Amino acid sequence: QFRLIVENPKKPVASGLQVTASVEYYPDSEEDIQDRLLLLIEDDIVDIPVLGLIPCCYLEIESEIDFGTVITNSKIISKEISIANHGSSSGTFEVSYDGIVLLNIEPTSGVVKPESTETIKVDICTDVPRIITEVIKVELEGHGCTEVWIKAVVVEQVIKVLGVSGGNILECINFGPVYFGTSKTEQIYLYNESPECMDWVAVLEDNAVGEEMGTDLQRSADAVLQDLSFKNRTRDVDVSNLILCVPNQGTLQPYEKSLVTLCFSPKVFQVNDSSPEQDYVLFLRFEAVGNKDGYLQALMNHPHHMELALTGSGLPVMLTFNPGPVVKFADCFLGEQTEVLCTLKNDSESLPVTFSFRKIAHFHISPEKGKIKKKSTKDVIFSFSPHQIGTFKVKQVVDIIGTGLEKNNLQALKTKSFHQIYLSFIGVCKSKRKKILFKINPGITPMISNATGQFVADGTGQCTDTAPVAMLKSAQTQIHTHGINRNCKDDALTAFPNDRAASLRPSEWNKKYRTIFTKTERYNYIDPEFSYTDCEWLLKEAHKEYYANFISSLRQRRLQKDAARQFYILNNSVNIGLKPAEGLVSPKISITDLHKENLQFEMLPLDENCLLTSRKVAAIGSKSSIKEIWTGLSAMPSSTQEKEECSLTLTPKQLHQILIGPSTMDFGDVCVYSTTARKLHIINNLLVHIWMQIETEIDELQQTSPLSQVVPPLTKTHIPIVFETRTLGMFKRSFTYTINNQHLGHVLVVAKAVPIELELSARELILNPIPGYLAETEFRTTVRVCNPRNHPAQFTWKPIITDRRTAFSIQPTKGFVEAYRDLECEVVWHPGFSSPEAGEFNLRVRKGNTIKLKCFAKVTIHI
Repeated sequence: QFRLIVENPKKPVASGLQVTASVEYYPDSEEDIQDRLLLLIEDDIVDIPVLGLIPCCYLEIESEIDFGTVITNSKIISKEISIANHGSSSGTFEVSYDGIVLLNIEPTSGVVKPESTETIKVDICTDVPRIITEVIKVELEGHGCTEVWIKAVVVEQVIKVLGVSGGNILECINFGPVYFGTSKTEQIYLYNESPECMDWVAVLEDNAVGEEMGTDLQRSADAVLQDLSFKNRTRDVDVSNLILCVPNQGTLQPYEKSLVTLCFSPKVFQVNDSSPEQDYVLFLRFEAVGNKDGYLQALMNHPHHMELALTGSGLPVMLTFNPGPVVKFADCFLGEQTEVLCTLKNDSESLPVTFSFRKIAHFHISPEKGKIKKKSTKDVIFSFSPHQIGTFKVKQVVDIIGTGLEKNNLQALKTKSFHQIYLSFIGVCKSKRKKILFKINPGITPMISNATGQFVADGTGQCTDTAPVAMLKSAQTQIHTHGINRNCKDDALTAFPNDRAASLRPSEWNKKYRTIFTKTERYNYIDPEFSYTDCEWLLKEAHKEYYANFISSLRQRRLQKDAARQFYILNNSVNIGLKPAEGLVSPKISITDLHKENLQFEMLPLDENCLLTSRKVAAIGSKSSIKEIWTGLSAMPSSTQEKEECSLTLTPKQLHQILIGPSTMDFGDVCVYSTTARKLHIINNLLVHIWMQIETEIDELQQTSPLSQVVPPLTKTHIPIVFETRTLGMFKRSFTYTINNQHLGHVLVVAKAVPIELELSARELILNPIPGYLAETEFRTTVRVCNPRNHPAQFTWKPIITDRRTAFSIQPTKGFVEAYRDLECEVVWHPGFSSPEAGEFNLRVRKGNTIKLKCFAKVTIHI
């Protein structure tokens, strides 16, 4: 079957030349042929084998598909495997699987062309945690049966709370005793023990079983239960003010740890002298965002979460002063000092106390600050050293120092005064009697003297920088005014007769002085050696203006700081930075407006630094459920507000307040060629619009509409998911949706496609005669035809005819049974001489099953 085409050279072949020979192969059968060519080179013989092979395929496939470790999120994940054909002809393959885990394999058969590959897609569902080790069999043409292993480890998405020091799993954090008004922090690690990224949020359970709010756990249960007033007061307390979690939301990468700071700040809820200690037991839940289990289940059951118990106690400052709180000092004279020894006692059995006395005039404390251990005392000396004569009643402020949170930095604790104790100091400074000595005036009249200037009291007067000059407006008096001076200017100053001492000194050159009576302009002597020059006057005025501006700027800065401090105090969701009742006029409110105002007050946005609580989420969810909208929603954002809000990137805390579910939609048994719908609930508990879009390429869900919807704030709605299939068997697919075109989610659709089927209430019927009727009359009974499927079924009764024929009839003989309904059919036996007492019918369902019904007539013969 080989043919050699060659022209052998008659002469030797020179160097650099060649001889070409062609071998043609013409097979006449499907078998491999082998031959040889002989090449004679002078005295040598070269044997060249010649092989003739028929065209065939050579298929290869990978032996394993490993999905790795994935989380349980009811999502369909896919991997592809290739079948390569290294042969020269096309080859076929066929995939078979009979395992217990549902695997979607597409395609299950096909043809692979020469020198090409064919891809097989394998899907698994991550609905339950398990280890998948399955085998699919692939029949390859020319290669036989090959096994391909499908491996995967499906684990739950677990978030763990670990200790910072040892890394052990924490179930409870005990803050211990903490003073009211102070804070104590503890740090933990949040660990994402799963192979996928996870958004998390912290939720404080304020309605959990076992929660305690300011209860003294050392008291008996009966005493606590009898204090119903206290329970009513703590029922509406905002628990988020007690516990601070920074951060309270975030994103964890696979197997990543994140440091979280917890801060405990106890508040006083009751005043009880017998038990000042108040204990707290709270529960903090760390949840993975997106694990919603449907609308109803989301309100009843929590998704997978990690719960951390928080315990702590609040204590008041128990610092007493002996003597106190009123301290009286002994009377003393100016320049003397009296002291009082005071004992400070810390009655607390758990915590030390740090104190600091504020400085006040005339009094001194030693030491001014210090620390007293628990159940200890410390002596402090109060000193009274007055600087002037009189009775002093002052309030001494004692600051109790502790650690608290800063408003700008919630992660760092700052030492501050969290409590003040007030003491009253009373001291009297008496004056000493001074003996006045008179001395003879040698003749020089001083600035201040008596009428004669002979005897001057020494030490009774002190000179000031300016001599007393009494002045008034000259225009206000017209007594004895000289006629020439009656039109004097109003700004002229009038000098009294006793201001000669002032007039002899350098005075202000730009001011005019007139006499009190005649208004004659007085002469002002200006001493050039002591008076200011023009430049000095300007420099002096510049200095005055500079310091006036400086003092004014300090005042403005102080006012700005005070305004900023007031703004931070009032910067909350209620006051929005405005001082209550500051120039605002109360509007006139009607009954309708009052209802809207109450609704809006309960729907205030949650602070980003504030923890989510169970009651807050439930309250917002209940309001959203009331406002249920089914129609009239737009498919795309239209207004400017909607476009702006629907483009926002939502935080994990905001995503946690959006409920979309159920995450698994189980349609149950669905008839082929039928249409079934389930509701996908959407609850928007935010104060902004959200835009939800469904993305699906599944043929069975193509009837779903609408695929896009803008959900208003605080609104509940739903989208009907329509399922329709033409293929029998189990169906598991997942479709994805997006919120604001950014945040992804998915829903698993499960259904079992079954044929149309009818059921009978009984497979055998016994017909008895009706009491009171003759035996020859008809026997009657009924059988119920039930339709358990979601599609109407058409049926026909066909009697099974034997040699003896049949004496039974049934009505109606054909008809329809609506979905999930039943139909009563009447069976009648007609008695006769040769009527058979047994009969059979076949219930035939169009495109469905067939059921056999047996009937027996119970005839009683009376003799």
